[in-house]
Amino acid sequence: MTDKKRLKEIAETLNNPRSQKDELQALQDTIYVIGGKWRLPIINSICNGNHRFREIERSIPGITTRMLSRELKEMEANQLVKRTVTPTVPVTVEYTATGYCRTFGDIILEMIKWGKAHRKKIIRGGEEKN
Repeated sequence: MTDKKRLKEIAETLNNPRSQKDELQALQDTIYVIGGKWRLPIINSICNGNHRFREIERSIPGITTRMLSRELKEMEANQLVKRTVTPTVPVTVEYTATGYCRTFGDIILEMIKWGKAHRKKIIRGGEEKN
C-alpha cells in the first residue's frame, strides 16, 4: 500500500464516528503487549536472527539479564515468542517470533519510519533555533 493510500485510509478512519471506549481498550491492550522499554527491541533482535538468550542480550545495549528473562517470559505468555529447549549438553534454549508476533511487522516498520522522521524534525528544529 502506498503512503498516500495509507494516509487516506487513516484520515477516513479518524473522521468516521467511532466508539471511543472500544478504541481506548484496543489501544491499551496493544500498549500492554508491546509497551515498555524493552519489548520492541527484543522483538527486533529476535527477528534479526538473534535466537539464543545471550545473543539477544548482547544485541540490546543496557538490558540486564534479569530484565531480559522477565520480558521473555511475559512475551511467551502473550504468545509473541516461542521458547524451544533442545536437550543438548549444555541445554540449548532458543526464542523465535511467533506468527502472531509477526503480525506487528507493519506497525513496527511504521514506528521505525515515524521515529526516524521525528528525530530528523527535532534535530532540524533545534538547529533552526540556534
